[in-house]
Amino acid sequence: MEHLLDKYTRQFSKLKRAYQHGGAPHKPILFLAILSLVESGQIQSNRIFITPELIMSFRELWSKLVNTPHQMNFALPFFHLRSEPFWKLVTKPGTFLSLTSSHSVKSLGSLNESIQYAELDADLFILMKDSEINAVLTKQILQQYFAVNIIVPLDYTELHSIEKQILNDDQYTYKARIESIENNKNREQGEEELFIRSGVFKREIPKIYNYTCAISRMYVATSSNAQLVDACHIVPFSVSKNDTITNGLSLCPNLHRAFDRGLISIDDRYKVRVSTSITETDSPFSLKQFEGIEILLPRNASHFPLIEHLHWHLTEKFFD
Repeated sequence: MEHLLDKYTRQFSKLKRAYQHGGAPHKPILFLAILSLVESGQIQSNRIFITPELIMSFRELWSKLVNTPHQMNFALPFFHLRSEPFWKLVTKPGTFLSLTSSHSVKSLGSLNESIQYAELDADLFILMKDSEINAVLTKQILQQYFAVNIIVPLDYTELHSIEKQILNDDQYTYKARIESIENNKNREQGEEELFIRSGVFKREIPKIYNYTCAISRMYVATSSNAQLVDACHIVPFSVSKNDTITNGLSLCPNLHRAFDRGLISIDDRYKVRVSTSITETDSPFSLKQFEGIEILLPRNASHFPLIEHLHWHLTEKFFD
């Protein structure tokens, strides 16, 4: 174990960075964020996915530690850590990452579209799971790159605020927030915040439906916390700018796709409508079996799908 720790402390001490303004802080900040999430149990394998929690940890650590003119940009270190021996990017099948003329990543959106996850060395992840070694690695990065020994623990204030907005805002208030983000922030930070909000929506909708499909009632629990239901926008975000709970449904993937394509809809009595335009075989997976059934609703009536949104889908998307 000791020789492995020596190996990785040496590698951490020689991170390849742009050296303007004393050295770019992006890679050290990202690794501090990963160490924090491993320690708290929010990262449980050596596959590092782009999540709202990881981006928020990066942003919060940046605000606490960086006092140079560098621009905060999460996508840069996630991509450029591939130049380090312990970090490997795994692309999604059939995709490739589009780069700028300077061989950097174009944006968080292009990174997320192409990269499935980053993979840490398995040995390094085993070390990071040990609380004492995690603290050693954290202290090394803090001392070498930021000349401090400790930091104030992360509190995710901004993330909790976004969660409350998604749960409690009306559609007009929320849309105004999104328009403000799109109009007033620099492109990278605005894109990061929109990604975080989308991730929270995708997490909260299944949660309030108890990870159950609102139409089929499919529920699958796993020891790895994997889920088989999606968060589905009733009025698409591109139209509504609305990630609030009342614009969402929890649907299994095949019904999510059918809903998005207007093959099924839901009326103002919360009953399923199935398009008469479809032809399908007699099978346990047919859409027509759901005609007229009442959907599963959240326990809290304030989280019910808004009738106004359902009406929009029924009139604008549904093939009657």
